[in-house]
Amino acid sequence: NPKFGGRMRITPAAGVVALLINNFVDRYQINKGSIRTFLNNPVSERCMRIMRLTAESLSVRRGDDLLFSNVSFSLTAGEALVVTGRNGSGKSTLLRTVAGLIRPEKGKVRLEVAGRESDNRASEASHYLGHRNAMKPELTVRENLSFWKTWLGDFHGGSSLAIEEAAEAIGLSGITHLPYGYLSAGQQRRFAMAKLLVAYRPIWILDEPTAALDASADKLFADLVLAHLSKGGMVLAATHQPLGIESPRTLQMTGFDYARLEPEEGL
Repeated sequence: NPKFGGRMRITPAAGVVALLINNFVDRYQINKGSIRTFLNNPVSERCMRIMRLTAESLSVRRGDDLLFSNVSFSLTAGEALVVTGRNGSGKSTLLRTVAGLIRPEKGKVRLEVAGRESDNRASEASHYLGHRNAMKPELTVRENLSFWKTWLGDFHGGSSLAIEEAAEAIGLSGITHLPYGYLSAGQQRRFAMAKLLVAYRPIWILDEPTAALDASADKLFADLVLAHLSKGGMVLAATHQPLGIESPRTLQMTGFDYARLEPEEGL
């Protein structure tokens, strides 16, 4: 497709390291493990094209109340933006607006590929993981994930994991036959995370993604986020928990008056 022109720049050093790792794995038959399976999942060349997500002067009103105004930011392939701010400052509303679930009063969300505005809306290239898991408790895990895999499909140029591969990636292989409602809150949240893996989307929009997770699951999810970024994905997240990202950019929401972009370390 000609609208996916141009390639993302990959440094020679990174290419050499990747080649050495792959040769080492192939030669010694190393068990790739959950994160390695996700990292090695093939991605076609179109996934490596330069992509940009841009929010321009967004303003959102709820009833008579202006929640925030004039919020702008941009993300390119491999970048993450962490949204911070007090409760009620508009973090979740901003994420839902970018995901296409809320219509802004003013402003626009755009997706660009190779410097040209895409025919696809940004929401069509995005996964949204909110406070609720969006899974039917009476259906099995496999049935739930199969629905999302079929309904969403893969965005142009990407390929996703099979359901059992995604279950392995989140550390819960072998229980996809169980009803979703039978699982613990932590297991349910992990399988909600697996939706990110069974249908390829370059943009992950995450609203408190590690809620109900223990420390080990926090680390696992951080590894998945880093793997997604390393493959050219983008992450927009509102969270109070570390995502394993060194010195991410942050967008501080302060309510209706303004929002401020600033660097922050250790999230």
